[in-house]
Amino acid sequence: MNVRSFLPALMAGAFVFAALAVQPASARWPEKPVRLVVPYPPGGNVDVAARVVAGRLQEMLGQPFIIENRAGAGGMIAGEYVAKAAPDGYTLLVSSNGPVLFSPLIFRRTSYQWRKDFVTIGSISFTPMAVVVHPALPAKNLNEFFALARRDPAKITMGSSSAGSINHLASELLQSAANTKWTTVHYKGNAPAMTDLVGGQVQFSIEQVSSAMPFITDGRLRPLAVTSLKRVSSLPDVPTLDELGFKGFEAVTFTGLFAPAGIPGDIVQQLNAALTKILVERPVIEKFDGIGAEARASGADEFLSYLQKEDAKWSPVIKQANVVAE
Repeated sequence: MNVRSFLPALMAGAFVFAALAVQPASARWPEKPVRLVVPYPPGGNVDVAARVVAGRLQEMLGQPFIIENRAGAGGMIAGEYVAKAAPDGYTLLVSSNGPVLFSPLIFRRTSYQWRKDFVTIGSISFTPMAVVVHPALPAKNLNEFFALARRDPAKITMGSSSAGSINHLASELLQSAANTKWTTVHYKGNAPAMTDLVGGQVQFSIEQVSSAMPFITDGRLRPLAVTSLKRVSSLPDVPTLDELGFKGFEAVTFTGLFAPAGIPGDIVQQLNAALTKILVERPVIEKFDGIGAEARASGADEFLSYLQKEDAKWSPVIKQANVVAE
């Protein structure tokens, strides 16, 4: 080959090699398994949501998405772990309201602050809650339940998925609104709280419909009200708290995907685009419908705006009720 004819090909090859060499690492993400850290034990609302999307993320992005359950301290063990992780897209947090928004305030720990230590990637699901009681409790409706609580508050115990969870805060807000009291027992996640409720160790809970639905269906729990402003399609005969006189009462659990601050923007965009596609797939929608949740994607900025509004709504509840955990 003539040197002059070979030179253009050589230069083109060198250009391609140089372009690949300077390509940012994030452009080749993911090159290894990605961990989705869940702040609760297996079986609860957040864990179920994480598992629904993990398989599809793996299929779409070509690497395993591994669920890692790190329960404790109102979800802060998982939150601290992810906040301190390398912002390279390989350690992400799937969380609900409590660990991100409320637990740092309730536990009075400043190891992370959601506004500066996390990047919002997008929402996954939104789940209303239900006030559910053990069938042994002689309360067929909410008024009868409140009458029992007012008569002997020491005998009414509420199982909370964790201190600082939306379940806990909804309980505090409802006690204030109904002018009554009960004892709250905190667990390390929805699953153990539900186990004790079904077993009769606690009398009631304000629980995600997704977690409570199997026990409602088989008669092991009795629903008295739901916490959304509209009735839940899977519980059409159960009234809302708003209908029952607690006007504007709404408490909904979100699940969302978060990353440590500093993650490259193109990884955020890639993950958000994947979630947006996954959460409109009919089989995925049906899986969430089946557990009483709504699959709903949002842009990173849109999700951030939602969190800011939720923070402004619930932080005063924490302060006014003096909700503190040690």
